[in-house]
Amino acid sequence: MFKKVLIANRGEIAARVIRTCKQMGIATVAVYSEADQHAPYVGLADESYLIGKPRVNESYLNIDKIVSVAKESGAEAIHPGYGLLSENTEFAKRIEKEGITFIGPSADVIGKMGDKIAARNEMKRAGVPIIPGTEQAVESAEKAKEWAASFGYPVMLKASAGGGGIGMQAVSNDEELEKAFEGNSKRAKAFFGNGSMFIEKLIENPRHIEIQVLADQHGNGVYLFERECSIQRRHQKVVEEAPSPVLSEDTRTRMGESAMKAVQALHYTNAGTIEFLVDDNENYYFLEMNTRLQVEHPVTEEITGIDLVEQQLRVANGEKLTFKQNDLTINGHAIEVRIYAEDPNTFYPSPGKLTKLDLPDGPGVRHELAVHSSSEITPFYDPMIAKLIVHAETRDEAIERMTQAIHQYEVEGIKSNVTMLKRIITHDKFKQGETKTTFIQDYYLPTLTNQ
Repeated sequence: MFKKVLIANRGEIAARVIRTCKQMGIATVAVYSEADQHAPYVGLADESYLIGKPRVNESYLNIDKIVSVAKESGAEAIHPGYGLLSENTEFAKRIEKEGITFIGPSADVIGKMGDKIAARNEMKRAGVPIIPGTEQAVESAEKAKEWAASFGYPVMLKASAGGGGIGMQAVSNDEELEKAFEGNSKRAKAFFGNGSMFIEKLIENPRHIEIQVLADQHGNGVYLFERECSIQRRHQKVVEEAPSPVLSEDTRTRMGESAMKAVQALHYTNAGTIEFLVDDNENYYFLEMNTRLQVEHPVTEEITGIDLVEQQLRVANGEKLTFKQNDLTINGHAIEVRIYAEDPNTFYPSPGKLTKLDLPDGPGVRHELAVHSSSEITPFYDPMIAKLIVHAETRDEAIERMTQAIHQYEVEGIKSNVTMLKRIITHDKFKQGETKTTFIQDYYLPTLTNQ
């Protein structure tokens, strides 16, 4: 096993990876920007290195600096976490070239799945259901309108290299499409360096359900069931749970088998997630593949008892999986909510100093934290500051446990989305499992106008 691992990330995911490394007896190296010098994860690592100024392009996206620290510290492997460089092909290639182990899939696979058009075509060849759409980039708004006419409105305009909802917009007619095309293309170019756009038929009011996969370097692979991630704002997840409250056992198995087709076709190794859109008839369609650990991985860990970070490390070290598909079972129900430093009425970030952070405790309650009660929340990074996870024997019991926990969660000094989470978790439609991707606009936003 590796003696020393560098975590090329920050915040709660850096702390999460450090925790498992410590349990495995692996020394850890943290990197941090000037803005993060007092962040909790920095002190948790065995060694910590300043890598630059607060902005990500001057620190956490600085490949040369991270490689330099890895060499200086003697780290044998790099865990990329999620976001930042975790799905950056050039980073993975550079790590491989330097003789350092990248804890994730190959750079080639990252590249294929990072381009959404290429990913769609790969999945089609693998026999995974895909949404009707273009098989190449659409060059102009006029061409986009031609494609939209062939599919029929409404359609979803998407950035090929996008993520986090950036460059994505549903449109219902030619006028909307023409207005959306140029703006979304420019935004994608600014965020991802690639303004290519494509079009898919819009699956209206779907669920967002994803399959966690894990594969070693010896041809063995498993799927660790599904996560329901439909409750989103700005196309970003807010509440996740496992298993889905609605999937039949037959659909669960078919989706898992489809995910494994993708793994086999790509010769995929390490942890990854196949995301699907699912309609009311449980027809499912490939959305994208995340070639990394997901933010919501704890709910899968809670229902399977498997530490996904540990498995990532073991797979990257060349070890075989010690379990097969038939060994895996679903144990109870888990729910995760993301705590954001943001105004719950506008979803705008709320930087500032935390003056109070009181966390609930008790059986089945888990925290993943990036902050403490005197942390400074800067405007430079994603506003997610923590995750609250609960596990119980049944979904009803998990909802009750989460309800108690979120009502005991206290954040002061900044605005947070805790009040929004309280409303979601206690809403009758959530309790009934009516967790579509339109949940927030259908059931939460109307409550703001009635205040």
